[in-house]
Amino acid sequence: MASFSRLIRFVSQDGRRLYGEPLLPAGVSNIIKASQARIINGDIFGKHVVTDQIANVKALLAPLAREDVGTVRCLGLNYAQHAKETNMPLPTYPVLFYKPVTALTGPFDPIPVPVPAQEVEGLDYECELVVVIGKEARDVSEARALDYVLGYAVGNDVSHREWQLKRGGGQWSLGKGFDGWAPFGPGIVSSNLIKDPQALRISTKLNGKTVQDSTTADMAFQVAKTIAFLSQGTTLLPGDLIFTGTPQGVGSGRKPPLWLKDGDTVEVGLEGVGTIINKVQHVRSRPKL
Repeated sequence: MASFSRLIRFVSQDGRRLYGEPLLPAGVSNIIKASQARIINGDIFGKHVVTDQIANVKALLAPLAREDVGTVRCLGLNYAQHAKETNMPLPTYPVLFYKPVTALTGPFDPIPVPVPAQEVEGLDYECELVVVIGKEARDVSEARALDYVLGYAVGNDVSHREWQLKRGGGQWSLGKGFDGWAPFGPGIVSSNLIKDPQALRISTKLNGKTVQDSTTADMAFQVAKTIAFLSQGTTLLPGDLIFTGTPQGVGSGRKPPLWLKDGDTVEVGLEGVGTIINKVQHVRSRPKL
């Protein structure tokens, strides 16, 4: 499907926004270590070529441009130990909710907290494996599901528990869908490199201290099963993202709760992909109506 092994979207030294194959030092898999990339021309979901042109990486962007993203689907309670820490039973079927594309940001962008989300504590972190769909998938079997995956990234499903559970009218999206509350990246690693998405270490550090440390093997609904389930009667499109749930260790599961505060730095990482590092930033005023 893809001719690249890893994909980044970046700003070059001359100010261009490009797609590229990052050039990493030998033995390094964390994409944030890339300082150069081979420029990719064409449609990353279709015909494209990794050229011999090398550009210096000035800044990493979200690995997909907004116009290249379809739907952002997310799963809740998809890790056994996370369900346990929330005193909830494992669901019989995947718990699905959505985030708007405006929630997506890049690997080093701030996490903006609007005034309504500052009114009460409850801001939380969630490290997640993000699946990027590479071609149309409808009614696919679990056995063939991974054939439709372009690659994988790591994301943070930033959540406000008060807005998610009490002010959302029974729907989770309001407490998870504010602008900038789905940073992901630092790039996309091809499914040709990551053969088994259920064998990856996943973690979160808050201000340098590890608060989540688990493995994707703890998923209740593994990636292939999730894609097969979500594609029943519904077409998944190239560029659709699936945030696949978070492991144990979230702030709301602790006693006392550990809420994110203005100025906190959150680093989420996925084995074989790398890390994203985002700083919590309170927005100081409401927009004018």
